[in-house]
Amino acid sequence: MHSSERHPAHALWCDPAHGIVRRIAQVLSERRLHAARTVVLVPYAQLMQVARGMWAAHGTPGFAPRFETTRNWARSVGGFAPGVDDIAFDMARDLLTAQSLLARTGFSASRNALAGRLVEIVLQLAPLAAAEHPDERAAWAERIGAIVGAGKGSEWFDIESALNGIALAWASTSSYATDVLLTGNALSQVDQLIVLDGLQVDSLTRKLATLLGERALHLPLATLDAAACVADLHAAADPEDEAERAAACVLRHLAENRAPVALVATDRALTRRISAQLAAHGVLPHDETGWKLSTTRAAANLMSALRACAHDASSDQVLDWLKCAGAFDGRAVLLLEARLRDRGMRDWRSWCSLAAASDKPQDSRLLPFTEAVEALRAVFTRARPLGDWLKATRTLLEAGGQWADLAGDVAGIEVISALYLDADDGEIRGTRCTLAEFTAWVRDVLEAASFVLAPAGTEIPQVVVLPLHQLLGRAFAAVVVPGCDDQRLPASPEPPGDWNPAQRAGLSLPSREALEAAQRAAWAIAMRAPHCDVLWRAFDASGEPVRPSPLVQMLHLDHSAAAAADPRKPMQVEARPTAHPQPRGEALVPATLSSTAYEDLRRCPYRFFALRQLGLRSSDELDAEIDKRDFGNWLHAVLGHFHEALKDSPTSDLQSRRAVMAVAEDLATREFGLSKAEFLPFAAAWPAVREGYLAWLAGHEAGEGAVFVEAEPWKEVPLGSVKLIGRLDRVDSTPDGRAFVIDYKTESADKTRERVKEPTEDTQLAFYAALFPDDSLRAAYVNVGEKASGTRTFEQEDVVAARDALVAGVMDDLARIGRGAALPALGEGQVCEHCSARGLCRKDFWEVAE
Repeated sequence: MHSSERHPAHALWCDPAHGIVRRIAQVLSERRLHAARTVVLVPYAQLMQVARGMWAAHGTPGFAPRFETTRNWARSVGGFAPGVDDIAFDMARDLLTAQSLLARTGFSASRNALAGRLVEIVLQLAPLAAAEHPDERAAWAERIGAIVGAGKGSEWFDIESALNGIALAWASTSSYATDVLLTGNALSQVDQLIVLDGLQVDSLTRKLATLLGERALHLPLATLDAAACVADLHAAADPEDEAERAAACVLRHLAENRAPVALVATDRALTRRISAQLAAHGVLPHDETGWKLSTTRAAANLMSALRACAHDASSDQVLDWLKCAGAFDGRAVLLLEARLRDRGMRDWRSWCSLAAASDKPQDSRLLPFTEAVEALRAVFTRARPLGDWLKATRTLLEAGGQWADLAGDVAGIEVISALYLDADDGEIRGTRCTLAEFTAWVRDVLEAASFVLAPAGTEIPQVVVLPLHQLLGRAFAAVVVPGCDDQRLPASPEPPGDWNPAQRAGLSLPSREALEAAQRAAWAIAMRAPHCDVLWRAFDASGEPVRPSPLVQMLHLDHSAAAAADPRKPMQVEARPTAHPQPRGEALVPATLSSTAYEDLRRCPYRFFALRQLGLRSSDELDAEIDKRDFGNWLHAVLGHFHEALKDSPTSDLQSRRAVMAVAEDLATREFGLSKAEFLPFAAAWPAVREGYLAWLAGHEAGEGAVFVEAEPWKEVPLGSVKLIGRLDRVDSTPDGRAFVIDYKTESADKTRERVKEPTEDTQLAFYAALFPDDSLRAAYVNVGEKASGTRTFEQEDVVAARDALVAGVMDDLARIGRGAALPALGEGQVCEHCSARGLCRKDFWEVAE
């Protein structure tokens, strides 16, 4: 006997004495009814094929009853096209209709913001209105009009009451596809209606049964005659562990010839994780819950194009689109990305301005490509009717080479259809809107739409993903229910909408008690499967503790479940520790050497090999939040502009210097493309920093007699086979003619003090000193503090001796590299904590080998 034939659901249909097939056949025989004039209503669409299969296998020969849902029955009777203001159950059209209705009822200014909420409300009222005869809907709306008011006393209540009223009027004046069952000849052609009751009452089904009177018969599907199984309980540690265990449960059932397996979808993200785990083992589940179009690659590609065309688009958003669009020159896109990251250009418009004004070769080479991108973006600057937006979007996708990808993809075809991108003129109408409003409409449509992939071939899927209530009436050899915590599987689900209990009762919407009863009944059906696995997590992804669902806790109380062993098969993996890397770089001896590069060599030879000789580097985030490093770069630019301006127009007046500093601030802010909002975290501290620096400068000039010479000079000095290079922050001159090299620091004063404590340990000032042929120069760090200590000087007193030792070390180290000396990973402490080469040297895996 096949495992499904031992399932309680199989007995529910095919029991020779009391099965549904037997009882339907008995009704037909006793009442001498023709099967073709008998309609059997099932509670959900997937059950139609199950019912037809059961009848074909165990029913009487000859004609079969019509197994239908109300929607499928109405479709078979006649076609339906919604009117202009009818509820279409199509988010693209319904959002536009909602905006139109709001504009006509005094909410024109906020129609885009309120349209989604209005559609949400009307979709809750629509099933109730559809269950009323079209001639009686006006009276129905008048009867419940007083019920839908949200109350008074605040603006929120007033708006909510207005939306409820608009939704009621919309629902009561709409025509519905199922109206043909209430007004046409459909009921007269039915001799017997048999309703297979689901877990909840359907308003339209109840209305049809009332109209048919004695010609209607109810048969229950949710019976609990069979004994419950002993469920296997799996307490997982976190979401990843839960997904792995759930996938292992499914694979175990399949390995033991228990198929098909029902995988209950309680959480979309968790279900996708489990599906990915199964796909990695060659098992492709059939998902009856459907895929949200917004989660598909096709939708992501489309949204990337629209976001990139916004007037305030970020560089990341434009790059995202260019990488998705295959028609653009891939090399140009990579060069553009490298330049944007090198310059830290977060804002795309700032880059366009810079590229147009820059005389640097690397910017000039990218200017034609930038202008071509801007030409495509420029089309999306002005407002226009919805139909024109759809045409412009298709043109943009074709120009970027994305249209063909959409048209050749299953999900892409659904995206095109949901958004009417291939619609004829006039097929969908909308008011004039901006790009931001059009993008919001596209986003809402994609979020609401979903599609179901048909199972490949004719074989029954081995694994079916479905909601808990769709276990009703179906025989699965095993059921796996992940996500059984109190958040994803509450014993008493929250009723949808903002209706209070009195309103729900007046509207005949299911109460909390009814929803709880349906939830518990669906849970009981799952527990009556031949094999059932129940999984939940102890902690969520955020680390917050999660409790098991009350339904799981009841299993413990009833002693109808037992803790199960981990279904994952342990694997013996031979330890393969990573040896200490010992690369050699004689073929890559650098021709130039900067202070930071030599600092890498001194701290960790392997870091020098990976980052400097091989040139490996991580890409900086363009949209990262402004941090202290950005503030330091900005401060360097401000002080450079300030001293250059002060050199051209000398003044010792404090107020005049503040004015010069203010000009330098604006210039540096524009160079870095920073907005006031981005700079806000540092704006509060800047006045104190500025005053501290100006006070230090006055003392520096008076005490040292130092005079500013130049800011950020580029220096190159040959040293044997290598050239030392570097850009200094600032160079002053003292009265005795000595050069005074200054490097700004925005770190803590204690850290700066540690830098000059041991002259031979400090690379930066010694290296900068090597860029000068002067044996009498001075060098110091100027710590530009944000605290009460203000700006302070930390001079390296033995800088010449430190320079000589560094020069000797450079020559010796490079000579050893040239002779093939190994470059081991020797970094320790802070050097390794923030090293981007740590994943290459595999330091975290060394201890296993030791």
